[in-house]
Amino acid sequence: MKRKRDSHHLSKSKVIEQIPAACTDELKAVEFLEAQRWGSKPTCVHCGSEHVYKMMNAAGDARNARFLWRCHDCKKQYSVRLGTVYEESRIELRHWCYAFWRAATSKKGVAALEIMRQCQISYKSALFMMTRIRFAMSPDQYTEPKLKGIVEVDETYIGGKPRTTGISKRGRGTDKTPVFAAVERQGRIRRHVVTDVTIHTLRKAMLEMVERRSRIMSDEFVAYIGVDKAFMTHDTVNHSQKEYARGDVHTNTAESSFALLKRGIHGIYHNVSRQYLQRYVWHADFLWNNRKLNDGERITTAIKSADGKRMRYLPEE
Repeated sequence: MKRKRDSHHLSKSKVIEQIPAACTDELKAVEFLEAQRWGSKPTCVHCGSEHVYKMMNAAGDARNARFLWRCHDCKKQYSVRLGTVYEESRIELRHWCYAFWRAATSKKGVAALEIMRQCQISYKSALFMMTRIRFAMSPDQYTEPKLKGIVEVDETYIGGKPRTTGISKRGRGTDKTPVFAAVERQGRIRRHVVTDVTIHTLRKAMLEMVERRSRIMSDEFVAYIGVDKAFMTHDTVNHSQKEYARGDVHTNTAESSFALLKRGIHGIYHNVSRQYLQRYVWHADFLWNNRKLNDGERITTAIKSADGKRMRYLPEE
């Protein structure tokens, strides 16, 4: 068993060995992304057939300039870009490799300005890449399993002007953006940017993200009253009375997750608009949910998550 674990760790460390070269050479970048997406068996992205071959140049001594493949079965051409967040992008794949590397291994995220400086590309191109990588890291709302077991729920406020003295701590009287979080004890997290923190909004978010058989932990906020009717049990701690834990009843995990999110926004991004905050939340949630993986495994997971998530142009972008 020990030998098996060691060989697994060694195979994953190769990603870290290979990615620096993939960030400097376009051919190696293409081969690296192909290996992460298809492994040792390249398949057609149109029909799923393994009966495919690499297209070569006119001389036959190098790959096609566009690094195309052709399928023997459906006769169609394709490349590793097709069906991913970097489809139809003119940005070289070596820059995408670097952006995936930094996005998957930086604990609090990476700014587009940093990608711009390191890759020597325009800020617009760097922001284009990071926007799509964050979208790739988003959970699939149709296949993502709901949270279960002991689930802590909490809400916070991000951005905007400081609260006015004497105004309620729940964000009233300010333009801060509310974010709701549900996090499994020792497990996964899901967070949504919400319009408000009313009973209706938070209850709807909880039912979308958490199994009904779960044990809910929250603070004394009035929006959580009656949660026990929708879920198995509901325990609370009274923060207004300086009660932060009572046995295993607490919301410390959810509050810690918000601390990491805010450190990233204040220290890395400095300012995030309400309109695009959810994308940064997706990124932070991806890092949290894959925190037990090593860097090589996390890079592979991030690249695989880009498959099937073609992001279309939106006017507001």
